[in-house]
Amino acid sequence: MSVVPLEAEAGPGVAVAADGSAAAPRTGVPAALAPKARLLPALAAVYRAQLSRARVARIPLLFVATFQSVGIMILMRGVVDAGEEARAVVAGSSVLVVAFVALNLLAQYFGQLRAGGGLDHYATLPVPPASVVLGTAAAYASFTVPGTLVTAVVGSTLFQLPLTQLWVLAAVIPLSGAALAGLGAALGLLAPRQELATLLGQLGMSAALLLGVLPAGHMPAPVAWARDLLPSTYGVEALARTFEADPDWLAVAADLAVCAGVGVVSLAVATWAYRRAAVR
Repeated sequence: MSVVPLEAEAGPGVAVAADGSAAAPRTGVPAALAPKARLLPALAAVYRAQLSRARVARIPLLFVATFQSVGIMILMRGVVDAGEEARAVVAGSSVLVVAFVALNLLAQYFGQLRAGGGLDHYATLPVPPASVVLGTAAAYASFTVPGTLVTAVVGSTLFQLPLTQLWVLAAVIPLSGAALAGLGAALGLLAPRQELATLLGQLGMSAALLLGVLPAGHMPAPVAWARDLLPSTYGVEALARTFEADPDWLAVAADLAVCAGVGVVSLAVATWAYRRAAVR
């Protein structure tokens, strides 16, 4: 019995199958790789993956952040007077929840990811670097929503502030979160060691605590200048203005615009830092 070969050459670059039919030509060129995913679908995929991964691990930390902010307001209740000081404390404590998660925890996460070689995994995926940074930052910022709402409601009740304008948190949370998350991601990616990334995240959260919660009128001039450089300050100011009897909505919009501008710049820096860390 003769054995029929699986393939036989019928000519240069042409293969013939066992049944005599012509097979696909051999060009010697490997098949093209799949194109990279577009930004928005890749961002959505990273966001869902990060949200699912961090849901169990971050909920206890979110409880700690909320408990911390509520505790600060209770302590400040017997120290500050009503009016402007009360508005500053409630607004600062509410945005502090965002700073704890979006700045502190994100700096630690990217520092750990860089130290543990996790960036190599993302580098093998056909996704744009911006989608990794933006998706992760958005996932971490999403965890701040319940804690920020609870803190704002409890603080408004504690200091007898109006609750009617708390809808502005729908803008304060994402814009402040974007600015702080970009800063946290950049700190984690640029820090040469994981321990330094953790330290920088803690220092950033401490700055948000001291410069955001304490009333600005009690601060010396150099500290007030440092307060103006902190991105979360403008989210605090925007929220504090809405507690007034007649809010200055133009000033609120200006503060939120500053948060948005800082968010764009900080996320761009974080994306650049991701590319820089991924190629090393």
